[in-house]
Amino acid sequence: MPFKLNQDRRHHIPRQTHKVTNWPAYEAGLRQRGSLTVWFTDEAIEAWAAKPRSTRGRQPWYSSLAILTALTLRAVFRLAFRQTEGLIGSIMGLLGLTLRVPDHTTLSRRSATLDVPRPSRPSVGAHGEAEPLHLLVDSTGLKLCRPGEWLVEKHGTRTRRSWRKLHIGLDAETGQNVAASLTAKEVDDGAEVGPLLDQVDGAVASFTAAGGYDQDSVSAAVVKRDPEAAIIVPPRVTAVPSATAETAPTQRDCHIQHIAEHGRMAWQRVSGYTRRALVEVAIARWKQV
Repeated sequence: MPFKLNQDRRHHIPRQTHKVTNWPAYEAGLRQRGSLTVWFTDEAIEAWAAKPRSTRGRQPWYSSLAILTALTLRAVFRLAFRQTEGLIGSIMGLLGLTLRVPDHTTLSRRSATLDVPRPSRPSVGAHGEAEPLHLLVDSTGLKLCRPGEWLVEKHGTRTRRSWRKLHIGLDAETGQNVAASLTAKEVDDGAEVGPLLDQVDGAVASFTAAGGYDQDSVSAAVVKRDPEAAIIVPPRVTAVPSATAETAPTQRDCHIQHIAEHGRMAWQRVSGYTRRALVEVAIARWKQV
């Protein structure tokens, strides 16, 4: 929520306290976070070695499954190729398996032709239908650092900084970035809603964004993409209902009416706008990485 809307009563908000009463279960849960269990199924053991090839060329020793297993562990634990080779070898020794361990040069060579699969959101519901996602959209500025950036900080010289703007679309259920675009700093946030929606696979159940996206072009782009999608964008403080608010109210008119009757905080809880904090956390996490 913007700071100015909560500034007059910020000192009245008490700090949240969490009282833990089930210490044994709480400590067991904390220990469980660090546990690691690895096992190889019989099918994976049989498919570890590569199948004999019928074409000309050298016979590979490891199948794509073996290389993908090693590359996945490398991506999860952020290891180099040599450390990945040692990890796979230690796992084989702990499990008592006699499988070959791919060396680091093989992993480096095969990684150029294989893509490590990323976990995807559940796309099928309980009845077999595709589940639409809840899209959270936000943008952030990025400063481009040049080779002389250290000299500028060291000697205090002035130079013109270059900025870019990153627009991302986040899946509220899984926390994955499903859409992204990089533009110049002059590009308006609402102008990138259409390109972000084009990158999303499947239907969109709701579109949630900050007050800067309170534009007719944004609503038109979302409705054109998915007419049944809920547009959860807070109207501006000076917003007024449309001319058809009495006969055919839009989603924005309903938001304005609810805020006028119950307040902005109540509207945030009812509409689900509070989930927009997830995209801000994702931006902070991305910048930290």
